[in-house]
Amino acid sequence: MYLLYEEDGDIKAGTILADNDSSLQIESQHGKRGKLKTNHVLLRFGSPLPAEVMENARALKEELDLDFLWEVAGTEEFGFETLAADYFGHAATPTEASAIVLALHNAPIYFQKKGKGRYKAAAADILAAAKAGLERRAREAALRAEWVALLVAGKLPEPFHGHVFELAHKPDKNGLEYKALNEACAATSLSPVRLLDKCGAIPSSHEFHRQAFRLEHFPKGFGFPELAAPLPPPILPAGDTPAFSIDDAATTEIDDAFSVIFRPDGGARVGIHIAAPALGILPGSDLDRLAASRLSTVYAPAEKFTMLPEDLIAQYTLAENCECPALSLYLEVGPDYNIETVATVADRISIAANLRHETLEPLFNENTIGQPGPDYPFRRELEWLYAFARSLEIGRGKAEQVQRHDFVFRVRDELVEINPRARGNPIDKLVSELMILANNRWGEFLAEKNVAGIYRAQTGGKVRMTLSPAPHEGLGVSCYTWSTSPLRRYVDLVNQRQILAAAAGEIPPHTASDPLLFAAVRDFELAYDVYNDYQRRMERYWCLRWIQQEKVEEIDATAWRENLVRLDGLPFVARITGAPTLNPGDRIRVALSDIDLLDIDLTCRYLAHLDT
Repeated sequence: MYLLYEEDGDIKAGTILADNDSSLQIESQHGKRGKLKTNHVLLRFGSPLPAEVMENARALKEELDLDFLWEVAGTEEFGFETLAADYFGHAATPTEASAIVLALHNAPIYFQKKGKGRYKAAAADILAAAKAGLERRAREAALRAEWVALLVAGKLPEPFHGHVFELAHKPDKNGLEYKALNEACAATSLSPVRLLDKCGAIPSSHEFHRQAFRLEHFPKGFGFPELAAPLPPPILPAGDTPAFSIDDAATTEIDDAFSVIFRPDGGARVGIHIAAPALGILPGSDLDRLAASRLSTVYAPAEKFTMLPEDLIAQYTLAENCECPALSLYLEVGPDYNIETVATVADRISIAANLRHETLEPLFNENTIGQPGPDYPFRRELEWLYAFARSLEIGRGKAEQVQRHDFVFRVRDELVEINPRARGNPIDKLVSELMILANNRWGEFLAEKNVAGIYRAQTGGKVRMTLSPAPHEGLGVSCYTWSTSPLRRYVDLVNQRQILAAAAGEIPPHTASDPLLFAAVRDFELAYDVYNDYQRRMERYWCLRWIQQEKVEEIDATAWRENLVRLDGLPFVARITGAPTLNPGDRIRVALSDIDLLDIDLTCRYLAHLDT
């Protein structure tokens, strides 16, 4: 005796060796012996042989019309033998019954299984939807195969245009394009980025990195939504004038300016004036939420993405020949440069000039200060402020700092200039010392008034942000807020609100337990690290572009640590190959090759030691 049975989700045939009522000893058509529960048996038959039944049943199943079978089945639950008799018009043979059960079992969109050998036809609307889904998947499979073939051949399918950067950096893994790309990568042993590049889909390596940053951190784009105009600043009293700012030529967010009124005794009244966008951005407003979402201006060579919209920046930036609202710190300074009194007020400042590094530095530098020479705007004020700044630096115990260099990047029409610039020159020292002074004094002011603020602290070498005043050992001050760049940093904007309220004797917008302050600290630190990392990454990218542009094949370098070296004249650290044991500071000559603008890397090979 033979049987048809269901096991492991499949329909099988075999021979009964022993019948034990509740279970059977059987041998499958392939010769495997085992035990089977009787409730798994679908059909018993005496002939033909199981292998012959299954072979003929599978062939017959392919001839069955599933749509006609579905119509014959009706709407009620049925057994497969009954349906087989109705379909064939006579008592079904073992082969015919097996063909019917195979068809039912393998067509779940047509027939729902209800029990051993029992089924029910799917509802018409459900069947129609399932068939449409099958057709769609078949079309997608064919389309995916077509796309895979094109990608493997190094051609970009038309539908991929416009989605290249998303596929490279932040793909929809359920999307058909991603699945095709993934399959093509497996076939070519290339990464998605390398395969897209092979297909000519990444014509601009700069845009490749730019879009990676946008997709991750600015998913709605770098632009700004349409928002209501900021509040006009209140009518403010006139402050000390004339005032002047000092920035590089590309700066549009001019946050700080200075004024000096000389006294007959040799002292001076010094004004440190900070742009006051907090006067026009109310806490919780759309503009405030926008600033809180961006948190900082993002800087990189060749571009920047501002924290605030350009029209708001234009309203509050300290532009020359304008009357600008400001938060001002006034200092009465004696002839010995000791600070006698300090006052904080909101006022209106007349900006006489926006001095620029590029034109000021040749006139105002260590070699010209105090020496005869041509006059220039605000020369007396600048030289006096520089002497004051040096006194402040000595007072902080930071006068003997090691000089370091920054690098200034300029990118115009894809041409790259990279110039070293000494950090700590008179311009830098003047501005940085006055900013440190303002941030320190306003931090103390908030603490004295018992008004909450966000502080930058450093103890034990670790820098952190905190809601409590704490020393900043690196700067040598008792406490330090970030409050002098409110057009560029959200933390400064929040602190400015607090300072303005404290100066006016009003209730501040934020208390020490305000969740917004905690959120601002957390979010700002995360965003600031990300933005700085992007800046460093793009500086490294433009270094590679400069090396290509200048056709640099060999360059001097300094061993830094382990197998890393710093290239001369560039803010670029490279991993070196083929070098003997190097000590930090060793001067060597290296060869550069294999520049990769997508991975932002190159091959740096040791050539020789340099005589020192």
